[in-house]
Amino acid sequence: MEIKLAVLIDGDNIPSAYVKEMMEEIAKYGNPTIKRIYGDWTKPNLSKWKNLLLENAITPIQQYGYTTGKNATDSAMIIDAMDILYSQKVDGFCIVSSDSDFTRLAMRLREAGMKVYGLGEKKTPNPFIVACDKFIYIEILKQQVQKDEIETTVNNKNEYDKITQKEIRLIATSIDDVADDDGWAFLGDVGSLMQKKRPNFDSRNYGFQKLTPLIKSINTFEIESRQSKGRMKLVYVRIKEITN
Repeated sequence: MEIKLAVLIDGDNIPSAYVKEMMEEIAKYGNPTIKRIYGDWTKPNLSKWKNLLLENAITPIQQYGYTTGKNATDSAMIIDAMDILYSQKVDGFCIVSSDSDFTRLAMRLREAGMKVYGLGEKKTPNPFIVACDKFIYIEILKQQVQKDEIETTVNNKNEYDKITQKEIRLIATSIDDVADDDGWAFLGDVGSLMQKKRPNFDSRNYGFQKLTPLIKSINTFEIESRQSKGRMKLVYVRIKEITN
C-alpha cells in the first residue's frame, strides 16, 4: 500500500531550480497528497517559484516576517506539520529545507510513528540530517539529470563525493551485523541498516545510481547473485577474505 506524504517546503531556504527533480524523487517514497510551500510572497526573491507552483500543484502559504531577524516561515511550517499530524491524513512527511531549525520537528514526527524524509542542500547541518529517516541532497538530483541528458566521455564522477574509509567501514560493519555464518548478507538488508545508521547515505552521492555498482567498485567486497524460488535474482554481499 502506497503511503501518503505531506510535502512542506521552506521557500526561503530552497532554490526553485530543484523543484522538478525534488517532486520526482519524493514520488519514489509515496503519494504526495499535501504539497505546501511557505514564504513571504510579497518579496521578489520568491518570484521564481510562482510559475512552478501551478505546474507542480503546490499550494503557496503566505507568511509575513513579523520581526526583523526572525524566521516566521519556520514557525508556520512547524505549526502546519503538527496540525497535519493530528489530522491523521498522512503516513509520513517530506521536509524540504537546509535549516537545522526543523531538527526537533523531524524528531517529534518520528516519535509519533511518521516516516520523515528530508531534502536539502549539502550545507544542511548534521543534526537535522540524522533526525530524518532518510535525507537526500538536492544537488545530487540535479547532477544525475544532467548526467542522464548529456552522455559524454568525460568522467562525471568528478562532480561527486569520493568513497572514503568512512563509507567502507559503514558498509563492512553493516554486512557484519546482518551476515549469516558464512559471512554473506542480503544486500537489501545491508542497505536498510546503512540508511538507519546514516540517513544521508545515498549511492548517488558517489556517482552510482544503485548500491550494487557502488559496492562492486570497492575491492574490499564481493557480490553474488542467487536465484530465488520466484525466479527473481537476489543479491548477496560479503567482505573478502584476506589471503596471504
